[in-house]
Amino acid sequence: MAEPARKRILVVDDASLVRMYYREALEAAGYEVDEALNGLEAMERLLSAPPALLIVDVNMPQMDGLTFLKVLRRQELPISGTPALVISTEAKPQDREAARAAGANYYLVKPVRPEVLTAYAALLTGRAA
Repeated sequence: MAEPARKRILVVDDASLVRMYYREALEAAGYEVDEALNGLEAMERLLSAPPALLIVDVNMPQMDGLTFLKVLRRQELPISGTPALVISTEAKPQDREAARAAGANYYLVKPVRPEVLTAYAALLTGRAA
């Protein structure tokens, strides 16, 4: 019997250490991981290989995470509904609300433990944890 395809996750964060941390946790949990440095790069990656989940930072150069989600959600493409988990250092209630208004499914505050990251990934990709 063929092994099921691994769910692909696009991590969008300008910090290389954060991307590496998420990649290690997610790959250990059986996900395939792609990376983008900002929202513009993420849009390009989305169009070439649609992921099952987006993990997005808020504060990034060129196109921040909330702008990226707003632009994505306005598109009339199948990828526009891709689930999004926003993870940021911003911890005020209005930051969470701004992320939801932009189209985030969930909002977490950094730092995020690996088991929490993978639990949300399983929830949002419909995969058994």
